[in-house]
Amino acid sequence: MHIPENYLSPSTCAVMTAVMVPVWIRAVKKVRMNIPKSKMPMLGVGAAFSFLGMMFNVPLPGGTTGHAVGGTLIALMLGPDAACISVSIALLIQALLFGDGGILSFGANCFNMAFVLPYLGYAVSQAISSAIRSDKGKYIGAAIGSYAGLNAAAFCAAIEFGIQPYLFQNAQGQALYCPYGLNISIPMMMIGHLTLFGAAEVIFTVVIYAFILKTTPGLVHQGEKQNRKPVFALIACLIAAVPMGLLAEGTAWGEWGADEIAQVTSAGSPLGYTPRGMLEGFSFSAIFPDYSMRGLPDAAGYILSAVIGVLLAIILFRLIASGMKNKRDYSTEQ
Repeated sequence: MHIPENYLSPSTCAVMTAVMVPVWIRAVKKVRMNIPKSKMPMLGVGAAFSFLGMMFNVPLPGGTTGHAVGGTLIALMLGPDAACISVSIALLIQALLFGDGGILSFGANCFNMAFVLPYLGYAVSQAISSAIRSDKGKYIGAAIGSYAGLNAAAFCAAIEFGIQPYLFQNAQGQALYCPYGLNISIPMMMIGHLTLFGAAEVIFTVVIYAFILKTTPGLVHQGEKQNRKPVFALIACLIAAVPMGLLAEGTAWGEWGADEIAQVTSAGSPLGYTPRGMLEGFSFSAIFPDYSMRGLPDAAGYILSAVIGVLLAIILFRLIASGMKNKRDYSTEQ
């Protein structure tokens, strides 16, 4: 679901970033009001869960892949505003260090995965858990909410992809950016997310949410003492398991490089050209492209990338917490 560089026009990227600015401002204000200093580092844990969830690629027949995001999970732990910030940080680390998602398209990726996904997923989850007042209701709400949030985010990405060839063409009628219209982008994005990728999001959310409720309820229920050791043990286990994401062969739909898109087959025939915007557009070289480390086996590079991403997320929010004042009273949006 990560939109790469130059799949969206610069003007589209600017609009999506402008939309996200007030969302980020509101989320930061709400978090500063509602999250105490002692709990602020857990936003880094949330970002770590999201970062790791996106490393577990799931294969779809036909050669494409997808992944969980964890936005609803973080919203259930810390509230949707905290989830917005945590997922945004995870996406920023991915884009800057690993080239996963574009720099210019960062606003669009955040709109889909850090705004639409957690806020909608949280709203659906809360509505269901309020109607079914039991532990079972919590898990049903988490499952349906995470599924709805992921697919809404995928649908938004499909729209952003699909409007490009209608709005931006050269004199010959060739697309300048993403070359696939809505008639292709919507079904191709939604088939995978309505099936396997949606199932991955549900499993990732419900399993970790249940684990946290049983071992670390202080992350969800205010006023309870937080025992964070089980959470960090779970993160360590996920890091060790991330090479499983390498088993999925192929490239996620809409994430091909400029050197391969001309050969991508759609409707039975290859595209046959590379959009000019992809050839001449913005270029950024990530330090560890595709989560690889020069001189290391793929699995080792993937694990080290996971360690770097998780540590950066946790350290960043610890630094933020160190500059905060303690609050006597607080409330969350749980």
